[in-house]
Amino acid sequence: MKSLYDMNYDQMQEFALEQGWKKFRGHQIFQWLYRNRVTDIDEMSNLSKETRDRLKAEFVISPLQLRDKQVAKDGTTKFLFALEDGALIESVLMLFDYGKSVCVTSQVGCNMGCAFCASGLTKKQRNLTSGEMVAQVLYIQRELDQQGDRVSHIVVMGTGEPFDNYEEVMNFLATVNHDRGLGIGARHITISTCGIVPRILEFSKEHTQYNLAVSLHAPNDELRNRLMPINHAYPLAELMEALDQYGSENNRRLTFEYILLKGINDQPVHAKQLAKLIGKRNAYINLIPYNAVDENGFQGVDHASAMVFYDQLMKLGVRCTIRKEHGGDIDAACGQLRVKHLQKR
Repeated sequence: MKSLYDMNYDQMQEFALEQGWKKFRGHQIFQWLYRNRVTDIDEMSNLSKETRDRLKAEFVISPLQLRDKQVAKDGTTKFLFALEDGALIESVLMLFDYGKSVCVTSQVGCNMGCAFCASGLTKKQRNLTSGEMVAQVLYIQRELDQQGDRVSHIVVMGTGEPFDNYEEVMNFLATVNHDRGLGIGARHITISTCGIVPRILEFSKEHTQYNLAVSLHAPNDELRNRLMPINHAYPLAELMEALDQYGSENNRRLTFEYILLKGINDQPVHAKQLAKLIGKRNAYINLIPYNAVDENGFQGVDHASAMVFYDQLMKLGVRCTIRKEHGGDIDAACGQLRVKHLQKR
């Protein structure tokens, strides 16, 4: 069955009109879902029984169930959910000084095949619907409700390539960003792509205030081809040209994500190449400690080595940060917990 979460605010009102109801009925349903955060259609007490029965005949609210949960010492919490077709997905709650951030999965499996990534160990089975993405955030928000807290940030950086599921991801963001939905500010929402150029160009025309992060991980085509197969389709020159168009259209600062892999992309020559590649663009580099995945054979760098690379970039005029490590004592790598459960099957 479809999920009520699949409809954004405008679609919910259109749906109400199609049923012969007043548009306001769609507003009421939306309020029950996102302000009252009900889990049962029968809890929508100001709707008639006939209206509720009609909804129950076609829709569920949440299309997922919790299968596993890991909580790290630092408070990072990883959730493993089962969807209605039995597929497994992960979501992660991360705690920062500035708030609570949820990392959302956009696909079941991933076809991008990045050499270092646990998500790519299982091929893409299908795209998630927008409702399946909304449900991840709502489940975690209901847990935070019990503490009087709220989700303040969203990153679409879980399993899958968001721009390979473009329309559903944009629909999902319309709901969580809407002031009658979860009201999460656009500047608190980040979409991460490995570099699908046509979608970057399409996204640049949306003129949203969402943040764009690009998984770079290598400063030259030869190395990026080895690490990220997407680079064969859209090499760095083409990718940077698309990002320049995005920048001119939106005047938004870019984030480049760069996982530090020991002995692979962490040498002084890589820092120099990276500085040349980024140039004077309105961008910064987020250096990411690597959570090792047994099947892939890569190793991360220690903090001292990460600081050396950071210092090299700063001296070359590149703005950068080192991402705080999260969940080091649980299955922290994206997709890792899901893969463990699949292997048990």
